Amino acid sequence: MPRKVQRTNTVAVRLTDDEKLDWDLKAHAAGLSISQLVRQAMERVRITNVGDRAIQIERTRQISKIGNNLNQIARWVNRYKTTANTVEVVTHLIAIEQALMALSEIKPKP
Repeated sequence: MPRKVQRTNTVAVRLTDDEKLDWDLKAHAAGLSISQLVRQAMERVRITNVGDRAIQIERTRQISKIGNNLNQIARWVNRYKTTANTVEVVTHLIAIEQALMALSEIKPKP
């Protein structure tokens, strides 16, 4: 049986009455103590530094440009469907979509 973790440090947080009630209700609904609720919430927090933020802004800008180009390609394909090599165009569009997914770290829908 795993040994229980000994927690000896305390963190105090000031809350309004409404915030305290909200936390109590959330903890109760989840079947957790306030401490467990806060620990689980903190485990999910992702901290980014200023450098990461600049990279994220640039990545978003690049993805937006690619998305605009993709829309132009889709519009062209819809206009000239009869003359376009559909299989080749769709293959390229799928490759672009996969590249965008990798850049944006978005999980594709099944």
